[in-house]
Amino acid sequence: MRRAHSREGGLPHLRARAFSPQRQKSALNRRARVHKTPSNGPADEAEIRDPVNSTAVGNTIMSAFLHETVLDVHHWTDTLFSFTATRSPSFRFENGQFAMIGLEVEGRPLVRAYSMVSTNYDEKLEFFSIKVPDGPLTSRLQHIKEGDRILVGKKPTGTLMLDNLLPGRTLYLLSTGTGLAPFMSIIRSPDTYERFEKVVLVHGCRHVNELAYGERITQELPGDEYIGDAVRERLVYYPTVTREPYQNRGRITDLISSGKLFSDIGTAPLVTEADRVMLCGSPQMIADMRAYLVGQKFDEGSSSEPGHFVIEKAFVEK
Repeated sequence: MRRAHSREGGLPHLRARAFSPQRQKSALNRRARVHKTPSNGPADEAEIRDPVNSTAVGNTIMSAFLHETVLDVHHWTDTLFSFTATRSPSFRFENGQFAMIGLEVEGRPLVRAYSMVSTNYDEKLEFFSIKVPDGPLTSRLQHIKEGDRILVGKKPTGTLMLDNLLPGRTLYLLSTGTGLAPFMSIIRSPDTYERFEKVVLVHGCRHVNELAYGERITQELPGDEYIGDAVRERLVYYPTVTREPYQNRGRITDLISSGKLFSDIGTAPLVTEADRVMLCGSPQMIADMRAYLVGQKFDEGSSSEPGHFVIEKAFVEK
């Protein structure tokens, strides 16, 4: 596997939101309301409340979630952690998708959107999260331990799927912070290497210790019995930081617009004929890169019409 190194401010790729239950009876719909609790983090975290019929609404809402058991927790830094959990056989998803996950608090779900780090063929689930000290969910979630129970929404969704891109030769996965999560599943998908001749994974953070999963990418994946050969031949990993000395330094948008990224990894600048791009990370990075790509005549794709690039709109701050 080819490996290069670089810097981008790593902000969470998630925007928490309340879970909106579907197909409830009209009477429950009129009575139910979403109460958003204050958050000191980059996104709101929310829980469902109903002052009139909390038991009925609570049962209806809770039926939309699976209960899974935490298997392992890893704290990368004082602001980042990841954890694995059991996976119910009924929970199916496409690599790159996200689900609403969280905790049951006083009989109600307290949830936010998280992309799966794990692949759709793994027997367990894995998630990557920031820690928000006063966040309604993450202030609790960061303290979970083996054996604890979490909620996982039954209906995963998302835009970061290969089917939403037109055919191409090189796939660029551009991420900052926890925006790396969905790309960890995509780089482990055999389908990725069947569709693209080269895959370039760029992960930008503020500090070196925030470059989570680097060891897994560079040391474990090349030896994977299923995709190891493809990883060694086609995957280029380019980590970059912005606030301390490192082999690669710079914001992702600057590295691309200046051409430094391409000279470092030995590829030509982005062109619509050959290159496809996925974006996940800080709102600023996504906004800047979207503007750059549109300026280069790249078309944004969706589930209804594939394009040259896709972003996960559910996570973009307005």
